[in-house]
Amino acid sequence: QVRLVESGGGLVQPGGSLRLSCAASGTFDSINIMGWYRQAPGNPRELVATITSGRHTYYGDSVKGRFTISRDNAENTVYLQMNSLKPEDTAVYSCYINVDIVVNVEGARRQIDRWGQGTQVTVPS
Repeated sequence: QVRLVESGGGLVQPGGSLRLSCAASGTFDSINIMGWYRQAPGNPRELVATITSGRHTYYGDSVKGRFTISRDNAENTVYLQMNSLKPEDTAVYSCYINVDIVVNVEGARRQIDRWGQGTQVTVPS
C-alpha cells in the first residue's frame, strides 16, 4: 500500500503564492519520480512538474519560471512552490509518485504509479 497526503491548497489572489506538500508513506522500496499534475474543469489532466530521485526537474511550459518543485528524500515528501499565480492556474492539483516495490521473496521489483486525491487551488480573475 502506498499513501499520499497532500496539503497546501487554497484561495489566493492573482500574483500571490502557495506551497503544496505531498508526503508519501507505505510499503515501497524506493521512490523514483515525484511530481504534480493538475486538472481544471473541462480540461485534460496536465503535467505540472516532476523531480527524480537525483533531483532532475521537469516543468510544463505554462509554469516555467513561476513554479519550483523540490523533494525531501528523507521525509518522502515533494513540494511545489507556486509564485505569480494566475487565474489559469486554478485547478485540482494531484501529487504523483513512481515507486519500486518488492514483489517476491527473491527481491524482484516492479514500478508502480500512484496519484493523490488532489487539493484545490483557486486564483480568482
